[in-house]
Amino acid sequence: MPGSPARPGGRREHRDAAPPLSHTRRSRMSITAAMPTAKERPRRTRTKRVSHLPAIRLSSLLPSHIDLHDPLKPSLVCRDCGTWVPITGMQSKTQKLVPHHTGRADVAAAIRCRSSNRRIEWDMTIPEWHQALTDAVKEAASRQATTVLPKAFSPATDQTLRARAQRTPAGRLADWNAVLPRVAATDAHRQVAPAGDSPALSRTVPLDKLKITH
Repeated sequence: MPGSPARPGGRREHRDAAPPLSHTRRSRMSITAAMPTAKERPRRTRTKRVSHLPAIRLSSLLPSHIDLHDPLKPSLVCRDCGTWVPITGMQSKTQKLVPHHTGRADVAAAIRCRSSNRRIEWDMTIPEWHQALTDAVKEAASRQATTVLPKAFSPATDQTLRARAQRTPAGRLADWNAVLPRVAATDAHRQVAPAGDSPALSRTVPLDKLKITH
């Protein structure tokens, strides 16, 4: 090709040739490293944008998901992303959540939360929130696990278990020897054939031991 520089050996180098594979990998690595991450959430914003989503009522949230200890710097847990988000506009007519990403700052990807600039409806006062938070803490403390005591045995069961624990091998042998006569009598009654046991039109069954002859 005219104008292309010559390489050793008489071959010419094309200017539009594909870059080396190592160069492509380096470019991909640099692009991946430059991906934006979630930014730190500001306390105040000057944007006039308001989300079209319905306003969040404080009474609909758990008391533990609201932080009103500093009335000028309140925050709450966002319903959509589940993270703490500051509330801006405390000295203006409209209070709303600041624009924020769904993940932690400088860690997660920069994905904007759909509840950014969402209005807040103050349907409870700070003393009411304090009281609700105190009640929630007391209720959670009352639900703590307690020690479960085993159920007591009945008197008959307790007596049986105590007697079983006090028995010795000699005592067990004596008990077994005491019931041996009754066991022998039961076996003897089982060997007696009742009257009319053999069929009338068949050969009788021998009661002595069978002898097999070849």
